[in-house]
Amino acid sequence: MRQLVIFSLLLLSACGNQTAAGGFGESLWQGNYFVQETFDNSRWEDGLIRARVDGEWQDYELIDLPESFLNWNLNARLATLEGIMSGEMPGLDGPHNAMVATSGFRREDSRFSLNNAVKGTGFLPRKEKLPEVIELLKSTYEEDYPRKIEVLQGLYEQGDSLFDLSRQISLELYSKPERGTQTFLNQMVNPVSVIVFLDIPTFKLKTINYLLHPDNPDLTEYEKNIVEYVNLVHSYFHGHFDRDFITVVYNIIEVYNSSPGTENGRGTRIE
Repeated sequence: MRQLVIFSLLLLSACGNQTAAGGFGESLWQGNYFVQETFDNSRWEDGLIRARVDGEWQDYELIDLPESFLNWNLNARLATLEGIMSGEMPGLDGPHNAMVATSGFRREDSRFSLNNAVKGTGFLPRKEKLPEVIELLKSTYEEDYPRKIEVLQGLYEQGDSLFDLSRQISLELYSKPERGTQTFLNQMVNPVSVIVFLDIPTFKLKTINYLLHPDNPDLTEYEKNIVEYVNLVHSYFHGHFDRDFITVVYNIIEVYNSSPGTENGRGTRIE
């Protein structure tokens, strides 16, 4: 019965006429957790994705973020941490605050499914590195703030030797069975997102997103590590939270240089 409900929701989404039934997306949940029915994770760990996008199952292959993106992102993060150590407040521009555009689920309080929201984003350590990074964060969690800044600086300084360049990560902080955010609902039924960063240079990422609920009993060991890491690094910097949040993995499919006034910018695809 549940599969029939999900199929009906997806069909309506593909037709661009979906509205929530019984609240803002309650039918997408299995009690207190959900399973994203539009994403096939069977080969995801190998960089191969099968996802239902615009109502049709399609195959995608992950790519790595280019060196230009990596250098801009990591240098900006390190500069922000240096500024914090000097007493400066971090700005709202740069690589952390990403503008995420989604579409696919017309909530009952709107005539539109198209949505845009600012999300905190970051890098995900490589699969084989995740356990040791989790242990490092746990072992220094109660240290004073300057020490924790040093730990984060040490992680960013490792660059692509530590981080998986085919993915970015975030958290979905506010969705619950009784009320889903527009971003969450869109990503659940049509798992494609476009991410833009407010900065110069300006990069645009076209991604397939994978949502992981911390209470899903069928998560793989790798997926459990991802959920633990993303929640841990979030609270490591922002302070303790009483629960783990939904984790979003943005799988990189295409990369564009959207920098204004440059020969190879203005929306040029670079990967």
